[in-house]
Amino acid sequence: MRDPGRPLFRLRPGMVLVGLCLVAGCAPPEDVKEIQYRLKWLYNVSTVGDLYAVAQGHFARAGLQVSVKPGGPERDALKELELGHAHFGVASADQVLRAAAKGAPLVVLAQLFQVNPLQWIYRPDRSPFREPADLRGKTIGVTFGGNDETILRALLARHRIAEGEVRLFSVRYDYTPFYEGRVDFWPLYINAQAPIIGERLEKAGEKIAFLDPHPWGVRFVANSVVTTRQMLESRPRTVSRFLSALLQAWRDALDPANEEAAVRVLRNADPETPAAIVRRQLAVTRRLMVPDPPSAFGRIDAAAWRETEEILRTQGLIERPVAVEALFAGVLP
Repeated sequence: MRDPGRPLFRLRPGMVLVGLCLVAGCAPPEDVKEIQYRLKWLYNVSTVGDLYAVAQGHFARAGLQVSVKPGGPERDALKELELGHAHFGVASADQVLRAAAKGAPLVVLAQLFQVNPLQWIYRPDRSPFREPADLRGKTIGVTFGGNDETILRALLARHRIAEGEVRLFSVRYDYTPFYEGRVDFWPLYINAQAPIIGERLEKAGEKIAFLDPHPWGVRFVANSVVTTRQMLESRPRTVSRFLSALLQAWRDALDPANEEAAVRVLRNADPETPAAIVRRQLAVTRRLMVPDPPSAFGRIDAAAWRETEEILRTQGLIERPVAVEALFAGVLP
């Protein structure tokens, strides 16, 4: 039996995933004129490697013409994959598992975040936190129906904290309730919003800290690169070239030696975020994404995927169990 802690695949510079070609053979022509790649969200630091692959020519050198399109509340990458409007997409594990539970023929090619960037910001002098039990009696922000609600409920359940022992506050895009101290813990992405919010609070002389669910036993997989089984089986060489170029671009974008180039790429896509903030965002993103060794960038944490599936089942968010390992078939060496 394969060691579940072993990476499902490792992609090194110049390496081709031969296993992808073995799925259906490499003989048929693969005439994809322009590849459509739909991201999960708007352009920000969590998409820097995707943008870098275009700007720095990684896709072009692989012989690919790729259109990297932003996601957002009105753009569902998985739906576009199913409808044939996109060849590749980015989605969080819960999105993939929900779709798979309904029969969507999806394949996970790479896991971008090794640690979920979703955390809760708090003021340690006002709301001291040493362990999850300290959440009792606190007001915690959640986006009802969002990943943060699912993760928080899993954290509370794991540490036997009843929902009635905390106060849940409905989160919107306005941070005012947290700034005013009406909410003790506020959800955000530590690599994206945290450097911005943190700088504002630090300038006001306030101390900040972050609650990361991961060390407290809740692993919930974030963004991954996904395609359809039909794409994998009918165009394995295209999938292999795309994935190789994309992961190399991500490694290069997060390499400190290329920081200024990465900053320029991001600011071209998102000019409203100051360069100083982008540099802080990149530093945090490296810690969340780059594994040891860095050559294993994109490795799939099968155990974390199984835990994510269990969380969704326990909370009744998927109607039937999902054979998680089947989602990775075709990318095994």
